[in-house]
Amino acid sequence: MPMSVSDVTRPERKGSGPATQDIDDFIYLMSHDVRASVRALLELPQWIVEDLEEAGVDASGSVGETIEMMNRHSARLDRMLVDLLAYSRIGRMQGMDLVDVDAALDEVLGVLTIPKGFHVSRNIACRYCLIGQQDILTLWSALIGNAVKHHHLSSGHITLATRAEGDMIRFTVCDDGPGIPEEFRAKVLGAMTTLRPRDEVEGSGMGLANIRKIAEHYGGTVSLSAAEPGQDGLRVDLLLRRGD
Repeated sequence: MPMSVSDVTRPERKGSGPATQDIDDFIYLMSHDVRASVRALLELPQWIVEDLEEAGVDASGSVGETIEMMNRHSARLDRMLVDLLAYSRIGRMQGMDLVDVDAALDEVLGVLTIPKGFHVSRNIACRYCLIGQQDILTLWSALIGNAVKHHHLSSGHITLATRAEGDMIRFTVCDDGPGIPEEFRAKVLGAMTTLRPRDEVEGSGMGLANIRKIAEHYGGTVSLSAAEPGQDGLRVDLLLRRGD
């Protein structure tokens, strides 16, 4: 069970203040309300197909292609809203607890859909971190999801590790994907940013932005580098407070 540490002062977040909070509140309310309409849009194409079949109208050919386009874009919009909601919820309605990061990783791996060709290994040398209980789930999900979504092959290897560094805990995630050129590493930490066309990658470009926001909210840091010098692959390092 996580131990409450409400007496610990939360680090001041970079860029925090009324304006930042107003933006987060707007994103939260907008994403939450709009998603109800998007859920209806996801069901609408199926209703159209059923009505056409009942009327004896062929729903293949150009009609089928149009319906498939509706499905694809509605699903993309829904994913974007889900990711925006996750972004706006970071640090919201949760305390800062001493959380078992290994148990949180088990929970995330239990619900994530990871392609069969991918292998995930872990080396959790430091188990406890001062963080919100929802935010640790968002963090692991974003770290793993980013490695899978942006991999250039149908199979790959992802390594997850933590270790203690003084009063900090270092999260390190390495993959054997294409990596990110050094000149683009700062850019991809921004919200809704991808280096590949959105038709080629499944996602909204919010994964690394969520990681950066969590780091800033809890007074930590995040950095990107090559998984191995001179080789492909991405390494994500995140430093947060241990608290144990």
